[in-house]
Amino acid sequence: MSGVANLLLKSLIGALMVLLIGLLARTRNYYIAGLLPLFPTFALMAHYIVGSERGTANLRATIVFGMWAVIPYLAYLGSLYWLVARLRLLPALGTALAVWCLVAGFLVVAWNRR
Repeated sequence: MSGVANLLLKSLIGALMVLLIGLLARTRNYYIAGLLPLFPTFALMAHYIVGSERGTANLRATIVFGMWAVIPYLAYLGSLYWLVARLRLLPALGTALAVWCLVAGFLVVAWNRR
């Protein structure tokens, strides 16, 4: 698959996920929209690329880092849960995003020091 076709396919997969999230958010099972961002669409791509270009050892390191990467997401969710009861939606989302960035930055620094 050529580079342009590969990028186009990835863009279409991303757009499909956004469409599915939007559709699910309008159903009585709206909460499932919170599960779709965790579908390993991009993880599959990343693992394939790392595994095929860098080998098994680097793929295993990427997988372990991915397990630790759940921590920033949990920090985002926890802070957003707390903030939506106290702020309007956009400031709550922005602040929770800042929390994710801080925790993710700490994770990267800690990982590089190991």
